[in-house]
Amino acid sequence: MSGGGTQKSFRKALGALKDTTTVSLAKVNSDYKELDIAIVKATNHVERPAKEKHIRAVFASISATRPRADVAYCIHALAKRLSKTHNWAVALKTLIVIHRALREVDPTFHEEVINYGRSRSHMLNMAHFKDDSSPNAWDYSAWVRSYALFLEERLECFRVLKYDIETDRPRTKDLDTAELLEHLPALQLLLFRVLGCQPQGAAVHNFVIQLALSLVASESTKIYQAISDGTVNLVDKFFEMQRHDALKALDIYRRAGQQAERLSEFYEVCKSLDIGRGERFIKIEQPPASFLQAMEEYVKEAPRGSTFRKDQVH
Repeated sequence: MSGGGTQKSFRKALGALKDTTTVSLAKVNSDYKELDIAIVKATNHVERPAKEKHIRAVFASISATRPRADVAYCIHALAKRLSKTHNWAVALKTLIVIHRALREVDPTFHEEVINYGRSRSHMLNMAHFKDDSSPNAWDYSAWVRSYALFLEERLECFRVLKYDIETDRPRTKDLDTAELLEHLPALQLLLFRVLGCQPQGAAVHNFVIQLALSLVASESTKIYQAISDGTVNLVDKFFEMQRHDALKALDIYRRAGQQAERLSEFYEVCKSLDIGRGERFIKIEQPPASFLQAMEEYVKEAPRGSTFRKDQVH
């Protein structure tokens, strides 16, 4: 066996040993031993997707009917798993558990994760994460960092919008000017993080990454729809805006056009990987360029003042 193959086998054996040891310690030491064991099994070193039964066991402990102490413990345990690991598979599978919980568990879980981040360093801060055990692991690490940034922005978007973009109907059609000028930049920042999840190098063909990417891609259609609805609403109000607000709205409109182009490219990559098989991805329509010129002309002559509410400035 080659030296590289021996090293890879050794790493796998070491990962399996770490998982077994962690499970054994949980059985002896923990008041939450079943949850601890489920977390280790759902986020183990095995380089393939976790078994659904282990993910479900984690979700059972964080539902709205469970004591808040149980939910807090689970979030702490997941955060600890993320902060201690240098293994891409463990980090990625932990992020997938958190992402799916945000989608599938009730909204109180969002609040608990946000509160956890306020009292400590943010659990999703993976800026310095790297697994340098192999060239492929380096590429996987880069994708893990991008995915963590998306999830961090997803939570921030929930905090601004006060609803979940994936599980609730979009409300941008009905917002007033002040709300649009707050909500649309948050949604565009989230879409920016979606676009950052386009895999590079070895990450393109990694099955666990493709699984997480399919979650991100499916959410992107809702994000884009909310931005599109909001942009139409914004244009309807634009020619009555004060100059200060019109400048912000113009910036949002320009960004919507740029992001629509990049999202089309992102979907082409997803289709080439057979993610979503194409049918889920909506047709991306560019905002009319003719509008842009009319909007720029209006801004030059727009009355000064603002409709942006002062109580929304944080």
